[in-house]
Amino acid sequence: MIRITLISFLGPKGTFTHQAANILGDELIPYCTIPAVMESVFNEESSMGVVPIENSIEGPVGITLDSLAHNFDLKIFKEIIIPINQNLIVNPETKLEDIKDVYSHSQAISQCSEFISKNNLQPHYSVSTARAAKDIIGDKTKAAIGNANVVDLYDLEILKSNIQDTDNNKTRFVVLSKKQHKPTGRDKTSIIFSIYEDRPGSLYKILGIFEKDNVNLTKIESRPSKEALGKYLFFVDFYGHVDDELTQNILSEIKNNTYFFKILGSYPEF
Repeated sequence: MIRITLISFLGPKGTFTHQAANILGDELIPYCTIPAVMESVFNEESSMGVVPIENSIEGPVGITLDSLAHNFDLKIFKEIIIPINQNLIVNPETKLEDIKDVYSHSQAISQCSEFISKNNLQPHYSVSTARAAKDIIGDKTKAAIGNANVVDLYDLEILKSNIQDTDNNKTRFVVLSKKQHKPTGRDKTSIIFSIYEDRPGSLYKILGIFEKDNVNLTKIESRPSKEALGKYLFFVDFYGHVDDELTQNILSEIKNNTYFFKILGSYPEF
């Protein structure tokens, strides 16, 4: 086992990423952006870093996927999935009719769009849910949307709980490291690849490799490659570990049929 001494996370304190990082139980240090978290791990300022990668309502976190693809050679060491309960956070003694503006991270705003519209609130984007809470201090015409843990940090209150549009709201976080996790017997592997656009059926052929070997995919996501319009990277998660012979054969076959290929790591399923 690798000993974790310092873990970076997308801060500030009071964010959902902070909540996820707390599960690891080690010394935590916040960074203001996802690339900054990754850079801290890459430069060995921290042993590991925690960032969000997808939400069950809003989908993938593009900056996380793009940074892993293009900017940092890091491994997904673990995954953490937590339920996201969004709350309307206000100054003490604030009533709903007092509020004109609501602040939060763009994903939190999107997750609570029905509540915001129903109550005629004007949404504003903040860099994080915790920062939004800090920015409303002392102004009863403003509210924030975010984690219940943030109220104690800034002496605020929860006016309305669980205001997200759907109860099935979960976010998946990844724990990034420069090291590969050892096999556990219940592992997933994440990869990125890009196909040859001038070869008909290229993606179908790649997906057929998994079907042929009876390996289950848990996720497939496309992102613009940033090379040209219409060119994409595909992010795929599937069951297995890079140390498994079957997985090694699959990865070798995929690599031989793609012009860009990168292994993001193997890690225990949460």
